[in-house]
Amino acid sequence: MPRASRASSLAKMRMRMRTLLPMATTLARGFLPVHGTGARHRVKPWPVSAHTGKFNRLDLPPESPDKQFVLFVGDSHLRALVDRYVRMPDGCLSFGFLSTPGASAAELRTELLNADIPRTPDIVCLLAPSNNLTATPGIEAAGVAFDGLLRAARSRWPKVFVLDFPPRLASELAPQQFLREEFRRVAAKNGVKYCVTADRFPLDSRALWSRDGIHLSDDLGMPLLAKLLWHFSFGQLQSPLPVTPPPVSPPKSPPTVRPFATTVVVKGEVSRPRPLDPFKETVVGRRGKVKVIQF
Repeated sequence: MPRASRASSLAKMRMRMRTLLPMATTLARGFLPVHGTGARHRVKPWPVSAHTGKFNRLDLPPESPDKQFVLFVGDSHLRALVDRYVRMPDGCLSFGFLSTPGASAAELRTELLNADIPRTPDIVCLLAPSNNLTATPGIEAAGVAFDGLLRAARSRWPKVFVLDFPPRLASELAPQQFLREEFRRVAAKNGVKYCVTADRFPLDSRALWSRDGIHLSDDLGMPLLAKLLWHFSFGQLQSPLPVTPPPVSPPKSPPTVRPFATTVVVKGEVSRPRPLDPFKETVVGRRGKVKVIQF
């Protein structure tokens, strides 16, 4: 029996990816959502954004000349950090947050472009939007929306990287991995570093998640995420900016060389090129006289 080609296998995989998203609305037959065992704070009321209609908050640190400024842009995973239920590790960095709970990539893009941030961050970290698991009709649409978010961030700030979203216990794992791979592909296309962290959250450690199986717990899960945010931000600050190659100009055509006439003065007797008649030869004398010699 002939084996399926690699191209055929990839095409079938992409078709499967399209049917798997959105995952949280159409759970696979036999899948049972898993709940976490950790605790999570009761959310505080936030202002509602006029741009997206979602809760939104921008929290910037005071200026500190001896610290580098990192800005995090993301969804509800940042909420515990903004409200100070969980603290970022101390050190040589200061942190600001632009958090929009429930936002998809397109909504994060809208908030990012409209945010009034008076200082230029030394680096911006985008928390990959896991809400696109349900906000977009398929993997390709999620990739397009994420591409718009990356382009918007790079249009405002020179140094940007992406941190992977934490896994969800209450959702199927396969669509999460497909979305993660699509985000990595889009980030690579834009020359942006994508830092994978899913393996840092063991799925059998249910205490890392709160009861809903989506958000991380305040006592274990969020402190781990805070350490990852600090670690990857510091590492990316040490790396140089990506070098954009200069545009290639079309090759210039060589200058046109105009032909010019050359006058040759001949002294003495010289032989001219053999005439068409091979039995005759012409010799030019000293005074320009011509002799035709027969053979």
